[in-house]
Amino acid sequence: MSDHPINPLVLIGVGSSFCLSALSCHFYRVKNEELRKLKEIPIFKPDQHLLDLLKASPRKRFPYIAVQGLVQPDGEPLASEFVPRRFGVVQKISEEEHWEYWNSLTKTWDSRSTNRKQTNHTVPFSLVALGGHTTPGGHDGVGDVYVKVQNPLEATGLDLDRVHRLRHAAEGGVSDAILEDLSGERVVAKAESEELLRVGATVTGFGELVLEADAGAGAGGRVMRLQAPQDGRPFILAPTDYKSYVAWHDSSASLWKMLAVACGAVGTTVLAGTIYDFLKKLYRP
Repeated sequence: MSDHPINPLVLIGVGSSFCLSALSCHFYRVKNEELRKLKEIPIFKPDQHLLDLLKASPRKRFPYIAVQGLVQPDGEPLASEFVPRRFGVVQKISEEEHWEYWNSLTKTWDSRSTNRKQTNHTVPFSLVALGGHTTPGGHDGVGDVYVKVQNPLEATGLDLDRVHRLRHAAEGGVSDAILEDLSGERVVAKAESEELLRVGATVTGFGELVLEADAGAGAGGRVMRLQAPQDGRPFILAPTDYKSYVAWHDSSASLWKMLAVACGAVGTTVLAGTIYDFLKKLYRP
């Protein structure tokens, strides 16, 4: 049998395929479990029906639900600093510097990016049903049904819409050039960007819904508020509708399933072919 050894590289390849298949299968199970739990979460619109259900609940509280609606500021929204007539309720402005450092070993300038400044701004906002008022001036609270969002920056999944990005070369004088040569580092470019959660955007929020007293609210002085759950479940603000959010998780689970099947099939095929060739050579007259 020693005359017909199996190539160790083949065994390594087969083992790697089966390991990748097992790992992909694990991630598929995790994603599939997340998808199952996601589909079990009750989904509502911020309308009178939800308000009536919340009023009728024993503790005026739903521990964990999903609410899909349109973003509406409670007062004046945030105006974009770079794009005219563009308004939002969450704003992130970033300033980034691109540096080059002198590498004495390679005698070249190596690049590196550094975030020098990032500011976040937010104003109180609510989710309203499709067809509700989504003007920059906000709702008046009289006769409207809406769900206030509490502490949106604490939520995960809130991908903002990039409305501005500009990169420009850094400017410097003779003194700056001398300092760069002495320090071995220099700024070559600067970039600025702005991201917004825009007024009128569709958002699906996952969290705890409570009914609280609010002197400025309609509907009998009570207002619905979406907040981080007390039981530790994730507080999520997804900038999309519920069906698209579920479809994204479904696609992610399907991808891991296909990877598990593909890696397993490759490993099995190579292993079967290797064993066949080995036995064929072993019993050859």
